Amino acid sequence: METKQKSYKEILSYGLIVMAVTHSLAHAFQNMHTALYPNLVTEFSLSNQQVGLISSIPSLVSAILSIPMGLLSDKIGAKKMIIGSIVVAIIGALTAGLAQNPYMLIIAVSLLYLNTTIYHPASYSFTTFLFEPRDRPKALGVQGAGGTLGMALGPISISILVGILGLGWRQAYLSWVIPLIIGAVLVWYIKFIPTSDDEDKTSNEAGVSGAQRLWTRSLVFFLSFGGLRTMAASMSTTFLSLWLVNTRGMDLALASLIFGTSSLMGIVASPLGGVLAARYGEKRWTTATTIVSYACFALAFLIPSNIAFTIFYLGYGFFNLFSMAANSAITAKLSPSKQRGLGFALYFLPGSIMGAVAPMVAAYIADLWGIYTVFLASISVFAVAWMVFTFGVKVD
Repeated sequence: METKQKSYKEILSYGLIVMAVTHSLAHAFQNMHTALYPNLVTEFSLSNQQVGLISSIPSLVSAILSIPMGLLSDKIGAKKMIIGSIVVAIIGALTAGLAQNPYMLIIAVSLLYLNTTIYHPASYSFTTFLFEPRDRPKALGVQGAGGTLGMALGPISISILVGILGLGWRQAYLSWVIPLIIGAVLVWYIKFIPTSDDEDKTSNEAGVSGAQRLWTRSLVFFLSFGGLRTMAASMSTTFLSLWLVNTRGMDLALASLIFGTSSLMGIVASPLGGVLAARYGEKRWTTATTIVSYACFALAFLIPSNIAFTIFYLGYGFFNLFSMAANSAITAKLSPSKQRGLGFALYFLPGSIMGAVAPMVAAYIADLWGIYTVFLASISVFAVAWMVFTFGVKVD
């Protein structure tokens, strides 16, 4: 038992720190274009349908390439895949910085989304292989905190560079090139690259059962939950910035700051949620935190006050991120060791599919019944997602 445990690393090892940093860089661009929609609509004279396309096409590209990237991750390993994802992100940021029309912007955002599709299976597999099953929620919480920091820093960089300093939105994209290069260097210096874990051998001793096959009833329900959750979130974020600026009277800097702060709380919520999920169990923790998160989301849009919106929307973000590590740990439990990369690719696949479908559905609803109706539809989809997870997913 002692010898087997030596193959695992301590929490906050160099490898996990690099995963957190690169996760932040991978997600820095995720919400930048949505925060910029008020500017982009004015500059390019975009319709609701065109706004939906800019959000849909990148997710569609990610969905198409998700499984191939998962299989490739299992085959060639984490280090090459992560460096490759950073190279793709650099090309995407440069393309956005040079974009002169909506088509160039779509190409740029597609590359920036593809970056995360390449990155996720490799990095999450790396982390789960690096730690014992009982420590995985804690480690995945640290890695998740990096991702949420990136989601926050992207819109915050818009708020500072565009809203406060008065620079162009293209410069906001270009400002991320040097940090991406530094991230690639950090990955290059990782020495220990695990390609499997001892879970199947040590399951009886550790009290954890490794998955024997990938496709199970629980996995199908878990993937359905992820898809529905992403659909609800993508529908709302597609038009949220426009709604806040044009209907609620907020300026772009404040709207971007709310976007960013909602994700920034993941720095605390994700690692703390990982610790609590390890204590109370991933399924129980996710069930409890998601119902609070979705209730906050509903109250944010149902109460007609900007102050109430800000408080409850931030609450939605916090409790949503509270279950992030638990969700990743559930994915690891439902995936056999040798198919871990594919398992995480499947975990993110429904989100990519719904990320492509949801903006177009939201645009259709907005054209027919108005933008506010999109948020009411999102509330309903969140409710269905919670029921699918609570009653459909079983985790040992």
